[in-house]
Amino acid sequence: METKAVGKYIRISPQKARLVADTVRGMNADQAITTLKFMPKKGAKILRKVIESAVANATQDDQVDVDNLFIKKVTVDGGPSLKRIRPRAMGRATKIIKRTSHITVVLDEG
Repeated sequence: METKAVGKYIRISPQKARLVADTVRGMNADQAITTLKFMPKKGAKILRKVIESAVANATQDDQVDVDNLFIKKVTVDGGPSLKRIRPRAMGRATKIIKRTSHITVVLDEG
């Protein structure tokens, strides 16, 4: 049975979060959590929390065996961007776009 967790409006660029998501896609859930714990990227901590949330959602159902859960699908979609302005030389200004992400993790029994 599938269980799902979604992290929304997370302050990381989707491109950077996808680098981490690609490494754990298809892994066993507890193996993925252990891998992300020792990965030195910002996205690893965020993705680990979403996976732990999905595992916690799976424990609410008595029919699901938590030890057999694997990551069936991980999607990182872009959220709304925060737009900021930085002053530049000679009275000009440039845009700074601070991107956000929506991270979806689907677990399944295998």
